[in-house]
Amino acid sequence: MHGEEPVLLPPFRYLRAADLGEAVAALAAGGDGAQLLAGGTDLLISMRQGLVAPATLIGIRGLQGLDGIETGATGDLRIGAGVMLTDLAEHPVVLARFPAIAQAARSVGSRHVRNMATLGGNLRLPTRCWYTNQSADWRAARAPCWKTDGALCHVIKTSATCRAINSSDVAPALLALGARLSVRSVRGEREAPLAAFYNDDGVNHTNLARDEIITAVLVPPAQARTVFTKAAARTGLDYGYGTLAAAVTGSNKAVRSARLVAGSVGSWPVVLERAGQVVVERGLNPAAIEAAAEAARGDLGEVANLFSPPGYKKRLVRGLVAQVLEQLRRIRPGTD
Repeated sequence: MHGEEPVLLPPFRYLRAADLGEAVAALAAGGDGAQLLAGGTDLLISMRQGLVAPATLIGIRGLQGLDGIETGATGDLRIGAGVMLTDLAEHPVVLARFPAIAQAARSVGSRHVRNMATLGGNLRLPTRCWYTNQSADWRAARAPCWKTDGALCHVIKTSATCRAINSSDVAPALLALGARLSVRSVRGEREAPLAAFYNDDGVNHTNLARDEIITAVLVPPAQARTVFTKAAARTGLDYGYGTLAAAVTGSNKAVRSARLVAGSVGSWPVVLERAGQVVVERGLNPAAIEAAAEAARGDLGEVANLFSPPGYKKRLVRGLVAQVLEQLRRIRPGTD
């Protein structure tokens, strides 16, 4: 618009890492003032909004060790953290054997966004809130919250922690499949379950150390029927109101395991344990699906955020569970 000043990025130093070792060393040396830059689809927006102002950006796009999608001898999958979401969504092995991952990756933004966004970046997305994800002037007109060095939550006034929403689309699908993370720092490499990566705290929402880099996601061999779905105002443009991923093993009459994970409803992806237990005990049939969908409401805690009341979120998740389980019921075991 005429007369408006352009929103500029704050000043920063850019360091293009030559390899993964240099990136790890630079991240450790930079301390709290350093951040990684791969796709930049979320980070650069946060910088323009004044939410973060890193002194140093470390470019890691295309680094060896962060790229590639590889299958192991047992059918397991290694996905480099630097893999673009477009490549993940269209990879033939992922489409054939891990369809929920492909569906989740394809649900992120537009194709232009997916051509830049990476798997690691999506897993590390900062939590979002209708209060903090606004302009700096808008935030300055209100009292500071947990995310802005205050001591209150504008969304849930009685909450002792930040209730900002985790909006990673890919995380629920990977959690449903029991994925693990490979992480590297100057101290070496380690692996950990993705389930141990997230915290139910909108400020400190991951257990990743400040100087650690996610290098890959490790997915066990495909044994389950899997489905992912997302509800959003505009497909391909908006963050989801809610997402749901499910992985089920066994037949419809004799379900061996069922893992359902809801996203965009809390500060971490929520495992719907009660709903999954209903499916294991009663199978995949219309009555059991209805009971599991109702049980999912009890798995959710305080979920008021991102322009929707808690009652809506709980009704939404109930509907997503019913939708996904019905889809799984119609997939013959061994055909996903």
